[in-house]
Amino acid sequence: MFVTLAGRIIQRKQKIKNLITQEYRIFAFMLAVRLFTIILLFSLWFGAAKAQTQFSGWLATFNTIKTGKKTSIHADVQFRSNNDWQQMQTLLLRPGINYHVNKKLTLTAGYAYIRNRKIVGDIAGHITEHRIWEQLLYNHEWKNIRISHRFRIEQRFIGKTVVLGNPLSDGPNYANRFRYFLRNILPLKKETTFSKGPFIALQNELFLNFGNKSDVNGKTFDQNRFYLAFGQRFHSTFDLELGYMNQYINGKGSQFTNNHIIQVATYLRL
Repeated sequence: MFVTLAGRIIQRKQKIKNLITQEYRIFAFMLAVRLFTIILLFSLWFGAAKAQTQFSGWLATFNTIKTGKKTSIHADVQFRSNNDWQQMQTLLLRPGINYHVNKKLTLTAGYAYIRNRKIVGDIAGHITEHRIWEQLLYNHEWKNIRISHRFRIEQRFIGKTVVLGNPLSDGPNYANRFRYFLRNILPLKKETTFSKGPFIALQNELFLNFGNKSDVNGKTFDQNRFYLAFGQRFHSTFDLELGYMNQYINGKGSQFTNNHIIQVATYLRL
């Protein structure tokens, strides 16, 4: 009798514990959604009030290719248009090497090449930037929501402005930047393992300068990117997304840019 009673008490305690855990997770998720909403509304309101508004398009491909039990190659390529989709503004190439500590934790180190188009007067020039970067990526799940936390540090070597083959500024300048990226994937089909079907992606990334801030915008806050997309997982190894990104850029002095972006992105995992 006492054994049965003790067993019931233990089961009831476990049920209460599971209920509290579930309520906490729901609260945490709703808090994250509200935070995303506040960031979006703030950037839209503040950007409309004081910032230069732009409209552009980004095409991106993110790739992970396994090379061993614990290692893989990271490679993403991005093409970004200038304001009003007139021509390509930015080319970004970002290779890296991943070390998978376990199923949830991945460490990465890599290099990035960025070439930005710059107009000086009526003449088109360019600025080239080289980066070394390190990151920690932590993935976990809550119910059927896939959640990713990415912490990245960049060492930026920002080159000279070059017009008609002639450098117009001193360089390269050196600066550091920290980035925190939070991404949620919500499958629209309830499955234990999400291998195929439609999904919604919701993410936000915060950029903070540290060290040599005077060589960029002179401020700690650099930019924020909010992103909402509809995606289709065609296979466990391939996703396609179409979404809207709001990029709020903190420039020098009182300059701000509010960039409204349509992004098409692919994700390949081999």
